[in-house]
Amino acid sequence: TARAVLRAIELRQIDVVDAVRDRLAVDAAEAARRADAAVLLREDLPARLAELPDSPDLLYIRGQLPAAAGVAIVGTRRATTYGLRLARSFGHAVAAAGWPVISGLARGIDGAAHIGCLDAGGIGVAVLGCGIDVAYPSEHRRLATRLLEGGGAVVSEYAPGAPPEGWRFPPRNRIISGLAPAVVVVEAGVKGGALITAARGLEQGRLVLAVPGDIGRETSRGTNLLIRDGAHPVLDVDDLLTSLTFVLGAPPRPPATMAATDDPILGLVRGGGMTLEALAGALDCSASELIGRVSLLEATGAVRNEGGVISVRT
Repeated sequence: TARAVLRAIELRQIDVVDAVRDRLAVDAAEAARRADAAVLLREDLPARLAELPDSPDLLYIRGQLPAAAGVAIVGTRRATTYGLRLARSFGHAVAAAGWPVISGLARGIDGAAHIGCLDAGGIGVAVLGCGIDVAYPSEHRRLATRLLEGGGAVVSEYAPGAPPEGWRFPPRNRIISGLAPAVVVVEAGVKGGALITAARGLEQGRLVLAVPGDIGRETSRGTNLLIRDGAHPVLDVDDLLTSLTFVLGAPPRPPATMAATDDPILGLVRGGGMTLEALAGALDCSASELIGRVSLLEATGAVRNEGGVISVRT
């Protein structure tokens, strides 16, 4: 009978993977109640996550998952000062644009991205590789609380009390990428969770962006390999936001960093509309570069594109 099978698993007479044993040992509703959390079943998850073939059966959650599509920003725990600064600026810019920031609350790049998000007053989601009531790393306990206070969420597919064992982290990375249409890898070595998240993102059809770096720097080897294998390079904040608009559409709250008020396009079209072809000739730039710049200006409300004719929005 089913009861006998469960008993045999409990006694380790039947060998199953740790994740299955972990799940069978817990009454989800009771565990959530004790941890002051809620349980989201698969049918309650955001569609972009629930539709995945390996979607979690449930998530324990504190706070509330945002309805809007978000951006995953991930990277190595052993980040450089440069990487930490970049991750924080990316988190700030994405949040200032009105998109939620999703990451793993880990040391290094993840934590910096969360902090940048909070600095901008944005919504952040942390996906844990342990129980939702376990502070890991311990120095990020306050950071998790701030995410909740800011209207975000902390989630985990592992039961409250579950320790941060190594085998739990690779599976949780599919949830990070599953919640976000775009994944940004700031710094990464050739091994580690950030590359797993990027790989899962590619499998899931997500846009994967990576920051190029010095070829001799360990924390850039992973991102450089991602770019070699087809990830989109991202060079700065404006480049990041422009790329995201192609996937997510115009940002809900265009930030000042996207204003681009000094773009020569504005000067050219103030006297009347110009076609994309005419603009490309006047600016001596490629079509792809021009489309990116025009998209950025459209996102801020500076110009309109009507049938390929660009004009100042009045």
